[in-house]
Amino acid sequence: MKFSRLSLLVILLLLVAAILTVLTAQTPPVFDPTVALVARWLFLAAVLALAWQRRSITFWIVVSMLVGAEIGHDFPRQAVELKVLSDVFLRLVKTIIAPLVFATLVVGIAGHADLKQVGKMGLKALVYFEVVTTFALFIGLAAINLTKAGEGVDRSGIAADTEQLATVKQSTADIILHIFPENIAKSIAEGQVLQVVVFAIIFAIGLAMVHQKHRQPMLQWTESLSEVMFKFTNVVMFFAPLGVGGALAYTVGKMGFAPLLNAFKLLLTLYGALAAFLLLVLVPIALLARIPLKRFVQAIAEPVSIAFATTSSEAALPRAMEAMEGLGVPRRIVAFVMPTGYSFNLDGTTLYLSLAAIFVAQAAGVDLSFGQQLVMVFTLMLTSKGVAGVPRASLVILLATVASFNLPSWPVFIILGIDALMDMARTAVNVIGNCLATAVVARWEGEFIDNYVAPEPVQELAVADSALAEHAH
Repeated sequence: MKFSRLSLLVILLLLVAAILTVLTAQTPPVFDPTVALVARWLFLAAVLALAWQRRSITFWIVVSMLVGAEIGHDFPRQAVELKVLSDVFLRLVKTIIAPLVFATLVVGIAGHADLKQVGKMGLKALVYFEVVTTFALFIGLAAINLTKAGEGVDRSGIAADTEQLATVKQSTADIILHIFPENIAKSIAEGQVLQVVVFAIIFAIGLAMVHQKHRQPMLQWTESLSEVMFKFTNVVMFFAPLGVGGALAYTVGKMGFAPLLNAFKLLLTLYGALAAFLLLVLVPIALLARIPLKRFVQAIAEPVSIAFATTSSEAALPRAMEAMEGLGVPRRIVAFVMPTGYSFNLDGTTLYLSLAAIFVAQAAGVDLSFGQQLVMVFTLMLTSKGVAGVPRASLVILLATVASFNLPSWPVFIILGIDALMDMARTAVNVIGNCLATAVVARWEGEFIDNYVAPEPVQELAVADSALAEHAH
């Protein structure tokens, strides 16, 4: 009951603060601006109390965004000094990327020793994953270049800052050479994410080729490293509210509220792009593979709802696997394609990353050629493999990649303010894409059961009860 009352109080204070702020903005002002200022801070105090009850990192990030924006608006000089909080958070995030990407890629490739046994099915699944994620990548690129959500941000306040950088002009040969590492320690130290990815892939292939007695200890070590880095990410994300609050206070103090309008445009762009991906890519694939759409939608409704509500693909995995079996996909195909897809078939995440990366460049005023955009999103597509279950993994990947392309980091913190809303949609699309992938691979293998009727436990129980009654008589 206390929670509901507090929620109502928050909504009421929000309405009052909004009305007073609008009225004081009139010329001449209807009320003293101090009245609106007090109303806004009372609203923030109520939101903080609500956040204390919720104890959710996502909710705390939203609250810190509101507080940071208010501090940036009311105390711009002091707000600029809070940039140190975002810098600390950024440094911590950058320490995650190399070991996390290396460990997850090695486990994802070398850990699937069954790929040789699975044979053609594994190859078909991987080809399907890469083709579909490439479509997602191009739809994301087209959407952000069409809406130009990042353009129009007033950067006059940060023009003299050292973080305002420009992309380095490179020839085709330079770009190709830049992909391959000459010293892995140097690549990690310089934050060259793509070079770490290439090293991890080749390392994983070599690991998969050695004898079991040599492969197993190294695989166990990389699995342990992967688990430790997941926990490391969780610990760092506890600092996310402070980092986001400091970054937004700095941004609003320097440039006002204009960047938040750009973030809202990005949110609309993402939802529109994801809808286009579903209608233009996934629906035609389902029709070509002769997947019964009505039954498919009914089967995935529950796992997709779980993914949307929890923003966790992992939370929806057990129910999604069960739903695909109920649709008529054999268990052995579900057991291979679904978990592998969680590493290699992140349609929603790939689309989101392509949008967000170009948004950063647009907000920073850096003009990227189509070739440079392709290289950047290709890098993001590779580095995103295997980290679907990590909270805020997209932030980690995005920050590291834009830094390696010599772009500033401040636009990423604008994105983080609405990341929870974007995370729900992209996670739901990830689950839809993986569910469809299992059905398509089953059809491709000729093993999809069109008229499959799942056994109903209730009926089985009724039959067992009647048999028991007859035996008793």
